[in-house]
Amino acid sequence: MAPDPLTIQMFSLHGLLRGHSLELGHDADTGGQIKYVVELALALSRREDVAQVELFTRRIADRRVSEDYAAAEERLNDRCRIVRIPCGGRKYLRKELLWPHLDEFVDGVIQYNNRRGLTPDLVHGHYPDAGYVALQLARFFGTPFVYTGHSLGRSKQRRLLEEGLKAADIERKFKITHRIQVEEEILAAADLVVASTTQEIEEQYGQYDQRQQPLYRVIPPGLDVAKFYPYYHDKVMEAQRDEEAVYAQASVLQELERFLMHPDKPLVLTLCRPDKRKNIAGLIKAFGEDLELQSMANLAIFAGIRKDIAQMEDNERDVLTEILLLMDKYDLYGKLAIPKRHDFEYEVPALYRIAAQKGGVFVNPALTEPFGLTLIEAAACGLPVVATHDGGPKDIVGTCRCGLLVDPLRTEEIGSAIKRMITDPTAWKTYSKNGILRVRRHYTWKAHAARYLEDVRRYTADTGKSLAGLPIGRRLSHLPHLLICDIDGTLIGDDNSRLPELIALLEAHRETLGFGVATGRTVDSAAAVLQRHGLPTPDIWITSVGAEIYYGEPLAYDKGWRTRIAHRWDRSRIKGLLDGFESLTYQEEASQRAFKVSYDMEPDNDRLRRIHARLTQRGLRFKIIYSHDRHLDVLPYRASKGKALRYIAGKWNISRDQILVCGDSGNDAEMLRGDTPAGVVANYAPELEALRGMRQVFFAGQPCAGGVLEAIAHFGLVEAAAR
Repeated sequence: MAPDPLTIQMFSLHGLLRGHSLELGHDADTGGQIKYVVELALALSRREDVAQVELFTRRIADRRVSEDYAAAEERLNDRCRIVRIPCGGRKYLRKELLWPHLDEFVDGVIQYNNRRGLTPDLVHGHYPDAGYVALQLARFFGTPFVYTGHSLGRSKQRRLLEEGLKAADIERKFKITHRIQVEEEILAAADLVVASTTQEIEEQYGQYDQRQQPLYRVIPPGLDVAKFYPYYHDKVMEAQRDEEAVYAQASVLQELERFLMHPDKPLVLTLCRPDKRKNIAGLIKAFGEDLELQSMANLAIFAGIRKDIAQMEDNERDVLTEILLLMDKYDLYGKLAIPKRHDFEYEVPALYRIAAQKGGVFVNPALTEPFGLTLIEAAACGLPVVATHDGGPKDIVGTCRCGLLVDPLRTEEIGSAIKRMITDPTAWKTYSKNGILRVRRHYTWKAHAARYLEDVRRYTADTGKSLAGLPIGRRLSHLPHLLICDIDGTLIGDDNSRLPELIALLEAHRETLGFGVATGRTVDSAAAVLQRHGLPTPDIWITSVGAEIYYGEPLAYDKGWRTRIAHRWDRSRIKGLLDGFESLTYQEEASQRAFKVSYDMEPDNDRLRRIHARLTQRGLRFKIIYSHDRHLDVLPYRASKGKALRYIAGKWNISRDQILVCGDSGNDAEMLRGDTPAGVVANYAPELEALRGMRQVFFAGQPCAGGVLEAIAHFGLVEAAAR
């Protein structure tokens, strides 16, 4: 019996991602990864054993970029769509600035899935930012986690140090330490890491402490061979009937002729982002220092898309400026073409075929090259290659026998390899033919998708478990009702006579009724007291008066809530202003949290007013909760039990009328007077008297657990959950 078709969710957060007219080279973040994930998503969606592929990225509404990136969804075919989730505001941000906003993205994906009643069979993160997102989702939902790094932080850090950058500058711009920490966490948790080459596994992932944890598979990227067809193929004639292809061919030729004095000469072509590690300068030096090579060939450099070099990022601006200076130094006017833009849909394939028709060569002189997608593109079109002997090109050239490998630091070696290729027609034809045939044998997306699904099938989750045994994310997504209770004075207190009855009810209805606590205690203290009284492990823990949220067991910390309440929170300044304040006693350190400052204080309304005034006058944002005529907690202004409950309901798509909350004191007040059914136990504190008479609030006649049972019966929670 064939397995059920898979629903796959892929994540690629940074750069500009859409399903057509990819703006590769727009900046350092819009490179080969964008093309890789779109083509992989499409290839997987064409398989009969795949039900749906959703590619998640960041939603951007910025006048500086196309409005395409503001669309919430973009359908690529019947089984493949791009989904854009708001994260970090509306403006386009470079990837290093996205780290503080990733938990917001996680929440957005959870909400998207819960609205649709969907749990993916597989999550796949691309690059560490999206890897972090996929990891959090995998933990919540018990979903297999696949990771593709594309590039690695330790390799980048080492390279930048070798280039002379100071460690402090690398840290400031690239947040490299945090990136490496995230990569270590990803490797410790990933079920499968997809790599493009064996060198990537051995030399790049080999630098990490957690390198031995995941299973690795080498599955090279594929190629759309319908687009990258040979320069002599009959499709050239078919293309004459394709208006876009005809225009692309003419446009490329016209652009080259604008730069070149003798455009009919063999064309030495390179195509890459303006990045120092791509070693464009090395290629220009090789060409500029070899007068014989200049006499027999032209050089064309397509280095991304640019409008104004002065407005570009430092790295890109430096590389492009160096290109212009080297062109002038070697007097390459009329011999070197450096167009400002190119279309990847039609013009890039046309470029490879034009270069092949002229008997030219494609050169990748990068100092380091994880894979080298442009090499298989060129080879598929019949254009021989000269490439760096580092990384992916070793595998590609070794497999396809489509060209020569060189030391990128030896310019004379680069020049000699190019000349050999151009001047030896027999060798050129052999490399050209090998590339055309072997790319189609080893580097197609069809082959990639088949290998990929063969490998991931062993990890796809068995979801045929009872609701009680599911991972917490799946459980919360399917629970019809929730009971959320304060602990001290509500679940337990002076009268625990009916606590065993409440425990039995929770255990008997665990399949349909979720259980949570909302307490002023820290999570460790809450766990200890619940265990001592024999209560079941909560599905939801709202602790420290709403400053922290956890889920299930083992405790999963809600980082999205942390991100939300951190806005304008300054704990150290608040503590400094309240230190020494009359009649305030700072509680023991075990009660203090990163998002809570706790004191003991005798009742005094005037003193509360003066505390509030002192903090407000300093421009601080905060929330003060005073309860039991003794405990004073200062929280972020976005934090409280009630706000935490509303956040949870929104995140997990739980209707608020399906949640019953119970409490007994002032720190429960906001939660109780919200828009959920609420129960107040008989032993309530005086500050809750103001809630009497509110439509959705029930005042029980019994204390503690007995009052909770009364509220459950009053609102028919068990019966409603069973329906």
